[in-house]
Amino acid sequence: MAGQWLPSKDKAANIDITDKEVDAESLSSYNSHVFQDPVVCEYYKDLYEKTNYECRHHFDPEITWTLEEEKKILWINDWRVTFWAFIMFTGLNLDRYNIKQAVSDSMLDDLNLTTDDYNLGNTINLVCFLAAELPSQLISKKLGADIWIPTQVCIWSIVSLTQFWIKSKAGFLVTRALVGAFEGGFICDMVLFMSYFYTGAELPWRLSLFYISNPLTSVISALLAAALLLIKTKAVPEGWRFMFLIEGLITLCVGILSYFMMPASAVETKKWYRKNGWYTDRQEKILVNKVLRDDPNKGDMNNRQPVTLKELGKALFDIDLFPIYVVRFLGDIGSSPVSTYLTLTLKNLGFSTVVTNLLSIPFNFISIITMMFTGWLSERINDRALVIATTPLWVAICTLVLRFWPDAQVNVWGTYALLTVLLGHAAIWPLTITWCSSNSNSVRSRAVSSAVVNIFSQAAGIVSANIYRDDDKPLYKRGNTDLIIVAFAAIAACVLARFYFIFRNKYNEKRWNALTVEEQEKYLETTTDEGNKKINFKFVY
Repeated sequence: MAGQWLPSKDKAANIDITDKEVDAESLSSYNSHVFQDPVVCEYYKDLYEKTNYECRHHFDPEITWTLEEEKKILWINDWRVTFWAFIMFTGLNLDRYNIKQAVSDSMLDDLNLTTDDYNLGNTINLVCFLAAELPSQLISKKLGADIWIPTQVCIWSIVSLTQFWIKSKAGFLVTRALVGAFEGGFICDMVLFMSYFYTGAELPWRLSLFYISNPLTSVISALLAAALLLIKTKAVPEGWRFMFLIEGLITLCVGILSYFMMPASAVETKKWYRKNGWYTDRQEKILVNKVLRDDPNKGDMNNRQPVTLKELGKALFDIDLFPIYVVRFLGDIGSSPVSTYLTLTLKNLGFSTVVTNLLSIPFNFISIITMMFTGWLSERINDRALVIATTPLWVAICTLVLRFWPDAQVNVWGTYALLTVLLGHAAIWPLTITWCSSNSNSVRSRAVSSAVVNIFSQAAGIVSANIYRDDDKPLYKRGNTDLIIVAFAAIAACVLARFYFIFRNKYNEKRWNALTVEEQEKYLETTTDEGNKKINFKFVY
C-alpha cells in the first residue's frame, strides 16, 4: 500500500506507515498509526468535518480492536461487497462476451457481415465504453454508487436483450454501441465503491476475486451457449437470438436485485428491508477507523459529492500516474486479438459450434489460477511492477512460438494446446487498478484515475481489435509479429515505471527529511498540496 512519512521528534524513529510491525492481537489497531500525531489527527478531523464525510462520527484515534474482530468484518465484507460485486461483473461480462458465442453460431452469415464488420462492431463497442468511463464516474460520485451502478446494469441488460430483434449491420452496430456506452464506467465505479470497505493491502486480493469474473464468465458463457444456441423455432431459426434474450433477462434480474444489495457506505447498511444492517455499531467503528488509518484521505470527500471540473483536470493530468496508464495500455493489448478470434480460429480448424465453445473453457481456468497467484504474489513481495511484467513476458514467449508454428491448420490439437497456454496468462487488470488506487492518495483522484486507467484499457482494446485483419488470415503472422513487439514494450514499461516511482520516493524523502520537525508539522497544517503531490507521500511500485 501507499504510505507517508510522519513528523517525529526522533528523526531516526520516523514512522513509515507502510512498513510497521504490529502484534497479532491488535493487528489493525496499529500500535503506531498516523493519527497518533496530534497535529495530523487534528488536521484530518477538521478535514472530515469540512467535507461532511459520511463516516466522520465514527472517527476515533484511540480505538483498538483484536485480530479476531477484524477477521469477522473482513468475512462480512467479502460476502456482502466482493461477492456481489463479482455477481454484477459477471452480468456485465455475460452481455459483453456472448457476441463471441453468437459469432460461433453463424451470426455473421445470418446478418451478411464480414470479419471486418465484426472488427468494426468491436471497435465501436470499445470506443463507446471508453467515452463513458469518465462521465459514468462523475455521475456515480454525484448520485452515489449504490444508485448509479444498479441503474447501469438494468439499462445495458435491456439493450443487450433487444439484440434478439436485430436484422442488419446497422442494428448490430447500434446495439454494440449502446451496450458499450452503458457498460462503460462500471468497473471503475465498482472499484471505488469497494475501496471504501478495504485497506490498500486488502484490496488487491479482493479485486483478483472480482476479476475472476472475466475468465469464469467466459466458461459460464460457453456452457450456456452450448445449450442456448440449440434453441431454434420455425419462426426464429437462429439460436444466437435466444441466447441474447435469455442472458439479457438474467442480467436484468441482477440489476434489479443490486438496488437492494448495495449500501451507500459502511455506516448506511441499515434499511427497511435490512433492519439489522451488516455490522454491529462496534464493527462499523472498527471498519471506518481501520480504513482511515490505512489511508486518511479516503475521508476527503462525501460519497455524494461530485468532482468539479477543476478537480477533474488536476486528476486527469496527474503525470505521476501516467507510467501505470502506459503499462495498462500495452499490457492489455497482450493476447487480446488471439482471444477475440479464438472461436473463429477453432471453427476454421474444423471444430463444430458446440465443441468450439467447450474448447474455450480450459484456458479460462488456467487464467483464474495464474491471476490469483499473481495477486497473492504481489502482496507477498509487495511489488506491483515486477509481478505485472511476468504477463507480457508470458505473452511474448508464447506468441513467438505461435508466429513460427509449423502446419497450424494441419496439427489441429497442437495448435489448440498452444493457444490454450498462451491465453492462460494472468490478467493485469486487478494489479494495475489497485496500483492506481494506492498512488492516487485522495478520493477525487482515485475516482478519476480508476476511470482513466480503464480508458487506456479500452484504447488498448480498440488497437487490438484491428491487429488481426482479413488480408492476414488465417495464420495472422503479421498480427502476431505486432503482438510480440507490443509485449516487449510492455515489459520495458513495467521496469521503467518501477524505477520512476523509486526515484519519486527518494526525491520526496529527501525534501521531507530536510525539514525540521516543526517545519514538517507546519507543512501538514498549511500545505495546499493534494493527494500524491504531498512531499511526505510514498508511492507504491
